[in-house]
This record gives sequence, C-alpha cells and structure tokens, in this order.
Amino acid sequence: MSPVLATVALYSVIIVLGALAGAVVVVWNQQPTQLVRFLAFAAGVMLGAAFFHMLPEAYSGGGWWAFALVPGGFVFIMVLERYLVAHAGEDLPGDHMSSTGAPAQPGQVLGLTAFLGLSTHTLFDGIALGSAVEEGVGLMALLAIVSHKVPSALSLASILKAEGRGRGSVLWLSTLYGMMVPAGAALYFLFDAVLNFESLAAKALAFSAGTFLYIAVSDLLPHVHRHGKDHPGRNVLALFCGLLLMFLLAQWMGHPGH
Repeated sequence: MSPVLATVALYSVIIVLGALAGAVVVVWNQQPTQLVRFLAFAAGVMLGAAFFHMLPEAYSGGGWWAFALVPGGFVFIMVLERYLVAHAGEDLPGDHMSSTGAPAQPGQVLGLTAFLGLSTHTLFDGIALGSAVEEGVGLMALLAIVSHKVPSALSLASILKAEGRGRGSVLWLSTLYGMMVPAGAALYFLFDAVLNFESLAAKALAFSAGTFLYIAVSDLLPHVHRHGKDHPGRNVLALFCGLLLMFLLAQWMGHPGH
C-alpha cells in the first residue's frame, strides 16, 4: 500500500471512530427531555453546516449554478420523505415522539432522509480528504472533517433515536454514515483522472445543503416546537449552540478561496 493510501486509510478510521463516538453519546442518554434538546442542537448544526460551510464552498467552486441546485436538494428530500419512503407505510404517524418527549412508535422516515442527506455531504468530505492527502495537506483536512463529523453524527443519532430505533440500529447507521468518508476517498482515487471533481463537488455540496435545510426547517424544528414546550429557552439555546459551533468551525477553517 502506498503512503498516500495508508494515510487516507488511517484518517478514515479516525473519522469513523469520531462519528461513532458522537452516536454513543446519544444512544446512552436516558433523559427524554435531553433528547428534544439534542434535536434542537441537530437543527442548529444542519442550518450552520448549510449556511456557513456548504453554500460558501459551493458558490466558490461552482458559482451561481451551484446555488441553483439548492432547491433541487430541498425538493428531492421532500419528495423522498412524503411520497417514496412514506409510501411503504400508509399508516405512518405524524409525530415521532409522545407528548412527554419520549420516543413513540416511529415510521422511521425522518431518520432515513437525514441519513441520506448527511451521507451525501459526507461522501464528498471523503473526496476532499483524498485530494488533500494527495496534495500534502491531509492533516488539516482530517481536523476539519472530524470537527464537524462528530456533532453531525450526534445529530443523526438524535434523529434516529427520536424515531424509536434500537441502539444497534443507531450505531450501525452512524457507522455506515462515517464510512461514507473512505467511500468518497476511494471514488476520488478511482475517478480523479476522468471526472472534473472540483465542479462536481461544488454542485453536490449545493444539492446537499438543500437537503439539510429541508430536514432542519420542515422536520426537526417542528418536533422541537411540539415536544419542547416545557423548556423553550433551553431548546433555543441548544439551537444557537449548534449554529455557533458551525460558525466557529467555519472561521477556524477559513473562508473558501482564501
């Protein structure tokens, strides 16, 4: 194995373990009210990731046409959730949690859409990791990816747990989500000589940002509003913390093109 591939493999293991660690925090949390707070934090992370990371990167790499794909991601997830995935169970309940904030019997629709949206973005994190290692700046890419994969994994696990999925299912899907990084890196090394990844990545980021916006605005925040009425101030704070975390990471990583 070449040094570049060995480095990518090592960094991928670190990222997957980080994603799993974020999921473990949620899986072993036993306080229902805390779960609503996790969902508020998840919404903040998704909004922050879309506005502070993905959209600036998409515009920098693809210009106006990359931005034009944001509504496509929004509508794609809406159609997937409302017509394709939900169609498998006509009696899906509208709420995934009881009035006490504890998990209710789920349709397990929201978790799948969140998994798809997060995994799409993560796949292109893997492409970025592969190219960064090859260019000799892999360590910075590792730090940047881990620093937002862990809270994103926490977000995904929160959504899955809110649907009532078991520990094994949450940990398995969170691990699979993390594995999108090595999958993306493998795609980079396989096809970088054939495809223009810089342009493709920008468009995919814009599309993924649309999926994040749909999940945060149409799914997570309504759940927080319905089931977090006992401590609204704490839920707003959790939402703000998610946004602030993504903003600070954007500042630390630097603006696109600089």
